[in-house]
Amino acid sequence: MGIRVTWDVDTRPIEAEAVVAAVTEALAHGGRASIDVDVILVDDPTLTDLHARFLGDPTPTDVISFELGEDGPGPAAELYVSVDCASRVAAERGVGAARELALYLVHGTLHLCGYDDHEAREREAMRAAEQAVLTKLGYPRDDAPHDRE
Repeated sequence: MGIRVTWDVDTRPIEAEAVVAAVTEALAHGGRASIDVDVILVDDPTLTDLHARFLGDPTPTDVISFELGEDGPGPAAELYVSVDCASRVAAERGVGAARELALYLVHGTLHLCGYDDHEAREREAMRAAEQAVLTKLGYPRDDAPHDRE
């Protein structure tokens, strides 16, 4: 099964192969290279609805990871990513939408590997892992902060 990509939006700022590469590299970095992941690329309203229903937070977000377990017949995880958010934030930050979307893919996948970003030390480790994976994928470095604090 591997990494399966589903587009629920018309805008595709990144190729499906690059989506698979980002998730695959982040899984390898995080030590979970063998799990199957479904990646669903959605719009802001869809991700905001998921954020409210499953995490109790009705605000927009960029990516949500769902751990489903490795024992069932389907994927071990699902990754929902807002293409709208990536396009909007990329324009605000002056970076390419493909790079911003790759960041969200890597970030969400690293959550599946046990990385977190709630505490300063955890956030530092997450940012270093994101940068390592994005560099390996050939994306340019972007040191401007993403954190909303």
